Amino acid sequence: MHNVLLVEDSSDAFNLVKRALGSSVHLEWAKSLGEASRILQKKSFDLILLDVMLPDGDGYRLCSILQTDDQLKNVPVIFLTAKNSVSDKVLGFSVGADDFISKPFDGLELKARVDSRLRKRDREKMESDILKLGDIEINKSTQKVQIYENGQASDVDLTPIEFKLLLFLCKEVNKVYSRDEILNSVWGESIHVYSRSVDTHISKLRKKLGAKAGYIESVHGSGYRFVVDESSKAPRVELAPHPLHIG
Repeated sequence: MHNVLLVEDSSDAFNLVKRALGSSVHLEWAKSLGEASRILQKKSFDLILLDVMLPDGDGYRLCSILQTDDQLKNVPVIFLTAKNSVSDKVLGFSVGADDFISKPFDGLELKARVDSRLRKRDREKMESDILKLGDIEINKSTQKVQIYENGQASDVDLTPIEFKLLLFLCKEVNKVYSRDEILNSVWGESIHVYSRSVDTHISKLRKKLGAKAGYIESVHGSGYRFVVDESSKAPRVELAPHPLHIG
């Protein structure tokens, strides 16, 4: 079920939105910018419905702040407000809103536009969870790995450690990672594992990759790296989360 946050100080508006969306989503309610900020630091949401006029500020400010947060900037924002002039809408879109619905609103239209935006987010999330490098496809959410040969896909049965090892090497294509870097990232600094264990697991991983084992290259005296042809794009390294501050 999708999680939706409504930032709105009116209980009547909350009841109307809850009735319109029904049981298809889990709706959470924040009555102010401060309350919304606290909730967003603790929970993740698939969509935010945001009023403009709030007791402790305006929704434009919150929407603008969301765009600077790496963990929240991709969450769709729909303004739901009585402010409906062209300038209000232009301002809303300029600070990062995905849609703008004026009050009073039709419940069926609200649900249709929310559902449409959630479907789009699901597609985008699915695509971001799938990493394609050369003939190897890695699904980060399902931890499924497939190899493509002649248009046919075959599953690669990896252990959790082997999957983490492959995903770590794929963080940055062509970058050489030392055994210590691999150990600390895959096993954790608090776990005592001999550095040569990396060699053992790399060997097992290569064996399972079969004809694509050459993607994992040994660099004498340094460690290992993941290499593909030059046309393959290296994935971005994810940034560490940081708290959302308003004020």
